[in-house]
Amino acid sequence: MTFHERETGSPHSHPPARRSAPIRVKTFAPYLILGVAPLCWAGNIVLARGMADTIPPVAFAFWRWTLALALILPFTLRQVALDWTEITRRWKRLFLLAALGISGFNTLLYTAVHTTTAINGALLQTSMPAVIVLLSWLMYRENVTGRQLKGVFLCLLGAGLIVLRGDLRSLLALSFVQGDLLMVIAVLLYGLYSALLRQRPVIHALSFLTATFALGAAGLLPVYLAELAIIGPFTLDRGAVFSLFYVALFPSIVAYFCWNKGVDLVGPNRAGLFINLIPAFASLLSVWLLDESIRWFHIGGMGLIAGGMIVFYRARA
Repeated sequence: MTFHERETGSPHSHPPARRSAPIRVKTFAPYLILGVAPLCWAGNIVLARGMADTIPPVAFAFWRWTLALALILPFTLRQVALDWTEITRRWKRLFLLAALGISGFNTLLYTAVHTTTAINGALLQTSMPAVIVLLSWLMYRENVTGRQLKGVFLCLLGAGLIVLRGDLRSLLALSFVQGDLLMVIAVLLYGLYSALLRQRPVIHALSFLTATFALGAAGLLPVYLAELAIIGPFTLDRGAVFSLFYVALFPSIVAYFCWNKGVDLVGPNRAGLFINLIPAFASLLSVWLLDESIRWFHIGGMGLIAGGMIVFYRARA
């Protein structure tokens, strides 16, 4: 083998078996990154439900993003300075994204868990992939194949099996209370956020996170002050401190970085499919934290979700 063949990647330079391995790892890496986000968000849902009577919803959202900003700023300030011109030039787009995916979705979620059941909230969130696919088609005329739709259907079926606990009567008894309607709005907001990520300013991912955290917290400040004036401050006990630290670090910094990076790499349609892992991970967290047992519908649902992701992944638009 000559030096030229090694440098140009001639078809005769490497056997096919040796070329396939690194390509396969590189191809699946974005999907592994995307899997981290629903794991963190599942913990966020469990914690939000548990702290619903302790921390008011707007306060929970405001301090989540304020603390997240404080945690990430020392590591991102230099990059933000480099991107400052683009940030100030496109601040309106950044503010819109922050209002949708940072302030709006999470505040509505924290408010919804006060008046809706966990099964209703989880079931409504599984509609996110369908919302993202629909919005992507409406906004960008993105092609959706029949095989992609089959993958979405399998994921929705699997997530529904988990949240319904294998009992269709739970679905038939679904009542549209205030929390359910708030979750519908939250899902629509996050679907729009995911679809609009392809139009975000061309800045470093760390700058994007910092800017949206700051704008999201700033947008929540007047609402938080109004909530504070009406119901007063919450008690900052050990449970509240732990909860705020968790939501500031894992669902905020870790999950959002992985999600935004994943959407950039694979597009909103395929990334949106991973939202259906939230009820699967939530079930596993319930077993660990609440001492619940894994039932047949957990295994069946996670199998359907995995199958749906495989079908969707292999589809060609």
